[in-house]
Amino acid sequence: MKTLQQMTVLITGGSRGIGAAIARRFAAEGVNIVIHYLQSHEIANETARTCMALGSNVMTISADLRSKEQLERMRDKLASHNMLPDILVNNGGISHYGMLMDVTEAEWDDVMAVNLKGMFLCSQLFMPYMISQRYGRIINVSSIWGMSGASCEVLYSTTKGGMNAFTKALAKELAPTGVTVNAVAPGAVDTEMMGGFDEAEKAAIEQEIPIGRFGSTDEIASLVYFLSLPESSYITGQVISPNGGWHT
Repeated sequence: MKTLQQMTVLITGGSRGIGAAIARRFAAEGVNIVIHYLQSHEIANETARTCMALGSNVMTISADLRSKEQLERMRDKLASHNMLPDILVNNGGISHYGMLMDVTEAEWDDVMAVNLKGMFLCSQLFMPYMISQRYGRIINVSSIWGMSGASCEVLYSTTKGGMNAFTKALAKELAPTGVTVNAVAPGAVDTEMMGGFDEAEKAAIEQEIPIGRFGSTDEIASLVYFLSLPESSYITGQVISPNGGWHT
């Protein structure tokens, strides 16, 4: 079996926030890294430079998670560079705030396509390589709202609930192959996604969290890293929520 340093991790939405923290965590261990992004070319390159400075071999690649054609091209390019992922982190996603009665059909379709269809397509495209070597890790970055639901985030909560169900079902399907599938469902994490809240609103949320603070991206990245390890092979089909005791 490969050592961890011989493996490759593909992180969708890996240019910033939790995705970038995950990239840095793997880079610290010398894992080969593919940072996927859609438009944030410069930010992806900046994250890549940080990872390379830690001693990792890094590649950046752009593709629209909604497009099977673009994702197939991404897979073929990774194959040509001998960088098909042993570890797939389905982190790419978009948020949505607003009352359900105001959600347009186009908004519904778009968030579903990025958050759910993107995860489905990436998993489907990269599973065969993992199965062929009888080793692989698929880790889906979900949300606490996929477990408990959030008012004014019905659309977002629905996609994350779908991710959790997908995780449990695919884990059973792939269990005999040596490929594990798990989800990490963070609570409130201090990222750009919290940008829609003012300081008073953030303070009110922190007061609801038993630990008394938001999570850090590094804390989420450490859990993702742990689930990717060979010694985590008996953990599959799990939705683990690092949330400081909030909404458990």
